[in-house]
Amino acid sequence: MHGGRFRAAVVQAGSVPFDTAATVDKTLGLIGRCAERGIELAVFPEAFVGGYPKGITFGAVVGARRPEGRDWFARYHAGAIAVPGRETEALGKACMRARLHAVVGVIERDGGTLYCTVVFFGPDGGLLGKHRKLMPTAAERLVWGYGDGSTLPVLETPHGRLGAVICWENYMPMLRMAMYAKNVQIYCAPTADDRGTWLPSMQMVALEGRCFVLSACQYIARGAYPADYPCELSNDPGFVLMRGGSCVVDPLGGVLVAPHFQGEAILEAELDPLDIARGKYDFDVAGHYARPDVFRLSVNEAPQPPVAFGARGGG
Repeated sequence: MHGGRFRAAVVQAGSVPFDTAATVDKTLGLIGRCAERGIELAVFPEAFVGGYPKGITFGAVVGARRPEGRDWFARYHAGAIAVPGRETEALGKACMRARLHAVVGVIERDGGTLYCTVVFFGPDGGLLGKHRKLMPTAAERLVWGYGDGSTLPVLETPHGRLGAVICWENYMPMLRMAMYAKNVQIYCAPTADDRGTWLPSMQMVALEGRCFVLSACQYIARGAYPADYPCELSNDPGFVLMRGGSCVVDPLGGVLVAPHFQGEAILEAELDPLDIARGKYDFDVAGHYARPDVFRLSVNEAPQPPVAFGARGGG
């Protein structure tokens, strides 16, 4: 049995666009504010460090790419981070000072490719693991690579088993089932989806998995972006590119933190791990409610590098 009740928060805030150092500093400050409130687990939005480039086309049309789009990608690429790297080291130290777990969305740079990644930190400052988004949605595929099954961790913590599924990955039934089979209990859903349909989606996940669901989304206005940012949505500085909607849901679908659309906020909830067992009483999707004689899911967790060195050859 895990520990007793604990305080968790979804951190609804906006990146400092195209300024990773300033965003890291902002994240450190937000972690410190969580510590002041006695929060033991903080969940940050998708692509928080590195930024979510909402509204930009990167100069792409079918069959062609414009030079200015390549320039914007180079700028975006320069703001991505290595995992591990100096930014994750700074975030880990902040978690150690704050004595909390944190789940942070980042844009990870690995060679020439960017990944939408979630990184996990422990209260000892350690980088506990990462999850790369398996399937970028729509135009995200222009700028983000695909993760593989080697980064699907569910981590043991004093508060319960912790995992993350990013944005529309939550609409992938087989990915959700893989997480349930790993007995995820604190299901983090960093997102860029600020629509009214997101809350019922999170309630469905909580009910299906009989787990706590913590979803964090950015709140960021057009005016926060550089004046030359080629946004296809609006050039009005007051236009809200991402309006938040962060929420927390309990294992029976009860809304502990309702979506918030009024600006940046640290939204807190007290979680009782016993609520997970209460929910599993009549429904355990990967246990007594499963039918493995009829349905079976195979998950490939092996890394999938494009080049394998050191393989044995003939001769």
